[in-house]
Amino acid sequence: MSGDDLRVLAAEQAALRRVATLVARGAAPEEVFAAVAEEAGQLLPVDSASMCRYEPDRTLTVVAQWGSVVGHFPVGSRWAIGGHNLGTLVFETGRPARIDGYADSSSGSLGAAIRETGLRWAAGTPVIVEGRLWGLIAAGSTVEQPMPPDTEARLVSFTELVATAIANAQSRAALARLAAEQAALRRVATLVARGVPPEEVFAAVTGEAGRLLGAHLAGMGRYDSDPAVTVLAAWAPEGEQHPLVPGPWPLGGGDLASAVFHTGRPVRIDDYRGVPGPIAAFVRDELGAGSSVASPILVEGRLWGVLYFHSKLGRQPFAPDTEARLTSFTELVATAIANTESLAALAASRARIVAAADEARRRIERDLHDGVQQQLVSLMLDLRMVQVSVPAEHAELGAGLAPIAERLAGVFNQVREISRGVHPVILSRSGLVPALRSLARRSVLPVELHLRAGRRLPEQVEVAAYYAVSEALTNAAKHAHASAVHVELDTPGPILQLAIRDDGIGGADPAHGSGLVGLRDRIEALSGTLKVSSPAGSGTTLLIEIPAGDPISPQLPGPEPAGRR
Repeated sequence: MSGDDLRVLAAEQAALRRVATLVARGAAPEEVFAAVAEEAGQLLPVDSASMCRYEPDRTLTVVAQWGSVVGHFPVGSRWAIGGHNLGTLVFETGRPARIDGYADSSSGSLGAAIRETGLRWAAGTPVIVEGRLWGLIAAGSTVEQPMPPDTEARLVSFTELVATAIANAQSRAALARLAAEQAALRRVATLVARGVPPEEVFAAVTGEAGRLLGAHLAGMGRYDSDPAVTVLAAWAPEGEQHPLVPGPWPLGGGDLASAVFHTGRPVRIDDYRGVPGPIAAFVRDELGAGSSVASPILVEGRLWGVLYFHSKLGRQPFAPDTEARLTSFTELVATAIANTESLAALAASRARIVAAADEARRRIERDLHDGVQQQLVSLMLDLRMVQVSVPAEHAELGAGLAPIAERLAGVFNQVREISRGVHPVILSRSGLVPALRSLARRSVLPVELHLRAGRRLPEQVEVAAYYAVSEALTNAAKHAHASAVHVELDTPGPILQLAIRDDGIGGADPAHGSGLVGLRDRIEALSGTLKVSSPAGSGTTLLIEIPAGDPISPQLPGPEPAGRR
């Protein structure tokens, strides 16, 4: 080997070592690309060196440039693949290629641009990353004599280093992407586990997935029976506007929502030209979308809705694995919807059970009042007539009937009290305020009432509030050893608010089993809440809120001043 050969080899090894050092340091791919173009250009007898990346739409993007043609092929410029030129040859064959005499034989838009630079000779080597054609390294010369025959082989060593840098960067990017995806899913899953309203989950999913995918616009729609789709949530990056039009949008055409509705499978559109239908026209003309993906939302085996994403016209299409990445998000949405539907069904079932129990109470009260009580009254009247008709000479018979009459009156009073406990007639006839006043008068403890309900409430709400006060009075007398009870009722807007406080020993705990458990079931069946505060030695407080709906009619009679009732 001659001295010149040794010097060339040493220079080549030094150049490769400098690039390898960048790769080993984990330098950004752009830095490696620029170094490779410069090192190769200075090492070889050429006027220019460049690196290009092949894109999915049959174009190539210049990612690094050195030498005389920088102004003609700036970094970031994109060129269509086609014709007879170096970029097309490497793309079609996947092998090294060269063109001797560019001025005479090249064609295509890329070839025409190269001719304008004055290059006469060019050689290129493919960059293969994990078995996939990623791009090429090219070098060109303006001189008339051909480049050395080993030019392509000398470029190969650089392509191997570039491939390593790209693979390393892709691995780091994949790990970062996986971490970001898991973090986003964890945030959404936390919302689902907390049982937040579905609308909050919908908004979180569209935002999290939209940011993760780098979307320009994101949204979620629910399918209606028409068939149509209604947009429930929409998201756009900060500074962007999302023209949310909820709809419903009639289905029909080749848009995402219609395609998902008819197939039940993920769908993508990478070119909206010629896609029919009003939704597609809106997405193309109003949203300026160029590429879109969508995934179905399946709830317990039925198609419920669609999650969709758009990118701006001119941007790269979504990655091939985008639809698969959406599956985890749609599964969380489906879980949230199923949970909500299950809770709604449970609440409806509990409400039916409570309503059935109340109807049974009313029926028992009517049977007692119209049956047993009336018969007892009739017997008492008959007995009184017998007492009156007893002759004076049989005074001892009259005296014997007196205790029977007293016992009969006692039975009547007991039946009447049972009837009141089953379902107070005054509650149905006059409403909650009079019923609470009657309850307070019969209480063994002093009861202070502050009642500010100026209207009749739905029957089930009045019944729940009445039994809440009744249960609290019973507990205060039997278990709390209280000396007084304070009851405050208000109906601000569509909510009934009830506060019941006693000054007893405290320590009440619904978890240990008490009438409060059934009371809580009754209130929650109406979508209400019951909060119990009962610290030892400090009395017990019940705070109750129940949705009361719209006003039904004025509450009569009106509220009385606060005080003992």
